[in-house]
Amino acid sequence: MASATPAPPETVLVVDFGAQYAQLIARRVREARVYSEIVPSTMPVAEMLAKRPRAIILSGGPSSVYAPGAPAIDRALFEAGVPVFGMCYGFQLMAITLGGTVDNNGRREYGRTPLAVGLTGSTLFEGTPAEQSVWMSHGDACSAAPEGFAVTASTDSVPVAAFEDDERRLYGVQYHPEVMHTTHGQQVLEHFLYRGAGIEPTWTTHNVVEEQVAAIQRQVGDKRVICGLSGGVDSAVAAALVQKAVGDQLTCVFVDHGLLRKGEAEQVEKDFVAATGVRLKVVDAQERFLTALAGRTDPEEKRKIIGREFIRVFEQAASEVVAEAGEHGEAVEFLVQGTLYPDVVESGGGTGTANIKSHHNVGGLPEDLQFQLVEPLRQLFKDEVRKVGEELGLPSEIVWRQPFPGPGLGIRIIGEVNGPRLDLLREADAIAREELTAAGLDRDIWQCPVVLLADVRSVGVQGDGRTYGHPIVLRPVSSEDAMTADWSRLPYDVLARISTRITNEVADVNRVVLDITSKPPGTIEWE
Repeated sequence: MASATPAPPETVLVVDFGAQYAQLIARRVREARVYSEIVPSTMPVAEMLAKRPRAIILSGGPSSVYAPGAPAIDRALFEAGVPVFGMCYGFQLMAITLGGTVDNNGRREYGRTPLAVGLTGSTLFEGTPAEQSVWMSHGDACSAAPEGFAVTASTDSVPVAAFEDDERRLYGVQYHPEVMHTTHGQQVLEHFLYRGAGIEPTWTTHNVVEEQVAAIQRQVGDKRVICGLSGGVDSAVAAALVQKAVGDQLTCVFVDHGLLRKGEAEQVEKDFVAATGVRLKVVDAQERFLTALAGRTDPEEKRKIIGREFIRVFEQAASEVVAEAGEHGEAVEFLVQGTLYPDVVESGGGTGTANIKSHHNVGGLPEDLQFQLVEPLRQLFKDEVRKVGEELGLPSEIVWRQPFPGPGLGIRIIGEVNGPRLDLLREADAIAREELTAAGLDRDIWQCPVVLLADVRSVGVQGDGRTYGHPIVLRPVSSEDAMTADWSRLPYDVLARISTRITNEVADVNRVVLDITSKPPGTIEWE
């Protein structure tokens, strides 16, 4: 299977030296309305330059530049005439590669650190204060800048905390401008992009839609396309882009496995179709999934069952779409996949054949489904996908829907999954969502899984009598990319309303508890 995506004309490459913040750097560049891509530090410089980048950013990393086997960079990168910005490890690597001095003075800096800017009118620091707080994370330090560089900032421990060479358009800072703890970090980054590299901030969601529509039309031509529509924002936006590009050549397949939250099936069948006019094939497979899950309590087994049944139902539906198209002489050659940029990066940068992940959009399709992939979101982060959805006019209920796992409520019931338990959890989940929306908190949290401890009973008092009901767990979390997360500090009055309503309105529930575990060590979902 293959996919095609256009190459944006104004690209900044972020060279990843193993930094925990590489994706964050790419996001910050995009927030500056400049397109960015992440490439591994092992990529030869010739290949980087072959991408014709307008600028290159060298990320931080966990290594010491002097450690055996530490990532290095070819000096040719700095001699190619492409503007380069080094951050932390990338800064030190630039320094020693070009003849500067990096050593360990025994004074490490971690966390918030006062920075003294010596040249406030420099390319990077113009308009920023002479004293500012930055986020440091290093042991080694640059004690002498390479020839031709002006030292523009320092700290109490580091004599060279930033340097600039306007003639060669080479810049670097010892700290992390991409993190929020650095007070003027985004401003410094934008100064590099706009002033140092001379890039115009023109990358917008409108451009994304235009580029992707044109790319889809080139790739698909007059052939038919199918899309597994889950109701989530990724598959919905991907489908809407393809529909805008090729219209009735697209057929969406929505498998209702009975594990969705309250109102979601109707949202897909009515709201999405009304907004896009897409051709939709709905498969009601609720009984099939519940039968397959009967008596199963092991989390991994439940996941495998749901994935397996989804594959089988989708295969059958896809075969029917193909058969119907065949009657009119129209081949179905393409499959829409809602792959996002983090998926590409985490699977090795997206080189070679694209693999469909388990439970991702269409449930993990087998490789013997011989469709070419159409991946219109392949270059985007989740927040960018939402903006594209808004640009396409999708309902806010779909665009701002919280991330929801492919196995659905099947992995939010701890214990056996059956109809009554699903109904109970749907009602509790709906109450939590209603109250979060009423409090205006939908966009302040990443997601709020509501979990039913079906195999646990707790003693309660309701209606002057003793009860023995199920506990419900609330798991509100804040995150940027779900790789790490912290529990959301929701207002007590909101939590109180959710708890009161659930215990009053949902039968067999007499206790609501709050999960205050971060990730790590916990995961966002319980199973």
